[in-house]
Amino acid sequence: MTPISAASYDIVFNNSGYTALNKFLKSSAYSGIYIIVDTNTHEHCLASFLGNLDTDLPIEVIEITPGEIHKNIETCTGVWHSLADLNADRKAVVINVGGGVVTDLGGFVASTFKRGMDFINVPTSLLAMVDASVGGKTGVDLGTLKNLIGIINNPQLVLIDGGFLSTLPKNELRSGLAEMYKHGLVVNKPYWDQLKDLSGLSIDDLNRLIYESISIKNKIVLQDPTEQNIRKTLNYGHTLGHAIESYCLDKDDKRTLLHGEAIAIGMILESYISMRITGLNEQHLTEICAVFTELYDQVMFNQKDIGHIIEYLKYDKKNTNGNVNFVLLETIGKAVIDQKVSNTIIYEGFDFYKSLA
Repeated sequence: MTPISAASYDIVFNNSGYTALNKFLKSSAYSGIYIIVDTNTHEHCLASFLGNLDTDLPIEVIEITPGEIHKNIETCTGVWHSLADLNADRKAVVINVGGGVVTDLGGFVASTFKRGMDFINVPTSLLAMVDASVGGKTGVDLGTLKNLIGIINNPQLVLIDGGFLSTLPKNELRSGLAEMYKHGLVVNKPYWDQLKDLSGLSIDDLNRLIYESISIKNKIVLQDPTEQNIRKTLNYGHTLGHAIESYCLDKDDKRTLLHGEAIAIGMILESYISMRITGLNEQHLTEICAVFTELYDQVMFNQKDIGHIIEYLKYDKKNTNGNVNFVLLETIGKAVIDQKVSNTIIYEGFDFYKSLA
């Protein structure tokens, strides 16, 4: 696969990607390599990655605990201490091998340790491949509030190895698919149409769809790297989806949702809201809901839950002047930003979601 040129780095793929990575390491005169993994990627991915690495540089591995609940400053502090104890200097490079938690947190750690080290991302989950690979967003959660702490800072290189997908459970694959569906819904209806029926999907098909998803997001980010305009469309489903994800993470009596599971709910809710506010037609709403209810289990929310979820909206990063800003659809393939939505319509959206059971 041809490398994709992002803002200041390349996204490279599979075997040719390792060739590019090894060439890059040889030409960069780094003092050492610090690989950040979580327990899962240490067990399932690290050996394969190291087997493809061709370097004489000294390598240290730093392992973190997996899971969104550990994507926080406390974990960063542990990694910063590890880097200090291992005498890491600014001429070394951090390589993050893992899902979105590892790449987001590892990128933030590298960007801030000694005021900045280079880093490379090797996303191992479908979600991280199609989402965290582009755009330079690094950071961590503040308690259960999603991604409130962080900076935009690009990696030196991103390597996509489709072989890592074989290590993922089905729910993790479904989580990644949600972001791919989103890319089609906000800017590319033909891509959405390709994804609607995944029966008979081969590995080659999936690699092609991943490549196209990354290309779609990259094109948007190149136009608006600091999220002032069109890049905001990539937050479709995330205003309510992030609030739902944070709420479920915070409540012991709620099942913790994977990011894509929460975003799928958010996209159903925000599709209904789109019908009410920006003119999404009912046929498209039905089509969107059919795809997501087929793939993702429904989660029940009572009135009290919904009230708390709405409270979480005040922490959304897109808010300005105290206003919650939604991304909504005019039609499949065309999104509009900075839409105001009343709580009454949000409650209606949850009633509609419940009716799909």
